[in-house]
Amino acid sequence: MPPIIAVEHVTKTFTTPEGQPLPVLVDVSFELHNGEIVALLGRSGSGKSTLLRTAAGLIAPTSGEVRYRGTRINSANPGVSMVFQSFALLPWLTVQANVELGLTARGVPGAERRERALRAIDMIGLDGFESAYPKELSGGMRQRVGFARALVVEPDALFMDEPFSALDVLTAENLRGELLRLWEAHEFPTRAILVVTHNIEEAVQLADRILVLGTSPGRIKAELAVALPRPRDRHSAAFEELVDRVYDVLTGRDRSAPAPEVVAGSAVPGPGTPIDVPLPAASVGGIAGLLEIVAAQGGEDGLAEIAERLAFEVDDLLPLVDAAALLGLADVHEAQISLTEQGATFVAADIQTSKEIFARLARTRAPLVRAIVSALETTTDGNLRDRFFLDLLRRGFGDEDARHQLDVAVDWGRYGELFDYDADTGLLQLEGVVVPG
Repeated sequence: MPPIIAVEHVTKTFTTPEGQPLPVLVDVSFELHNGEIVALLGRSGSGKSTLLRTAAGLIAPTSGEVRYRGTRINSANPGVSMVFQSFALLPWLTVQANVELGLTARGVPGAERRERALRAIDMIGLDGFESAYPKELSGGMRQRVGFARALVVEPDALFMDEPFSALDVLTAENLRGELLRLWEAHEFPTRAILVVTHNIEEAVQLADRILVLGTSPGRIKAELAVALPRPRDRHSAAFEELVDRVYDVLTGRDRSAPAPEVVAGSAVPGPGTPIDVPLPAASVGGIAGLLEIVAAQGGEDGLAEIAERLAFEVDDLLPLVDAAALLGLADVHEAQISLTEQGATFVAADIQTSKEIFARLARTRAPLVRAIVSALETTTDGNLRDRFFLDLLRRGFGDEDARHQLDVAVDWGRYGELFDYDADTGLLQLEGVVVPG
């Protein structure tokens, strides 16, 4: 039997408003088979949601093809239903009417439609809320409606795009557990699941296979089998070891390779461009907080241990960890983080000294910050509009991500007193430059 879904050498390139090509996915291939849960794991910008929508037939690939049970698809995949992060319910319809939408679109007669919808609502734990409207429901209950709506058509494959990320931690954990219990009880009206997530522990908890995507553009870096029996104990040594292994792959760290030699506290200019080395989504306060936690443990700590003490997931720490490593304030090896000499000095310093340290490191090691300062220094008045940098960033990022990159750079530049930014006028200016009124 052919696989339920086969993605074959798919490349997807969008076009920026300036007409420049923006590659999002490059030569991606994978299969989804009967009876398995596959997780697409990657950071922001890895193209995982684009890949999911391409496999669902909602986005046409630039090259390559998607097959459903051996047949090439050129439109919406008939064997797939989707659950979205944003719930995507119609607010003017009741729970039952929302669940019946897919059946209505398929021309299912009214009596059968109602019977199947009520059965799906009961299965997903919303019995008694058939006549309620979305505004009357909590986030977790609204997502249950999303699951019922997707499952009521009994698809071959259920696609889920970050389905738990909009929920609080306890609600998400409860809903994940119920989903797995239904799957394991073989009462699930679908044959396979493909889930997009940025959460490492979620991927290890749910999936039989994990496909790790790299960024800029997205491509599959590794495929990892999860052979742990269900239900999976998140505190077991085997679970934590697999989480560490996935973390190493996601961050490009090879535990079997010798640790690179690092000159503690060095301020050697970082390699790459603002496109090749995007800034992690980390504020200066967040970076400083992480370093203070590590300093309190003697200058070295395990990422899993930090996450457990803070009641967060390990991957929630990744942007802060990546930022600290990028700036040369910390080293990371085998899921252990340690302060560099410069990092220890930064934590112990007074405010002004810490600003000076941060400014020097940001200017030399963060490509976008370095580019902004260099560009401002070449102008006659030390000023440039944000549109200049946004246009450049859009050659490697979408509009939203380009704006986010600039926002992070502004936060870092302001703290280091390298440059200032007027949000009303969109003007970036070197620190100390007076703009004529």
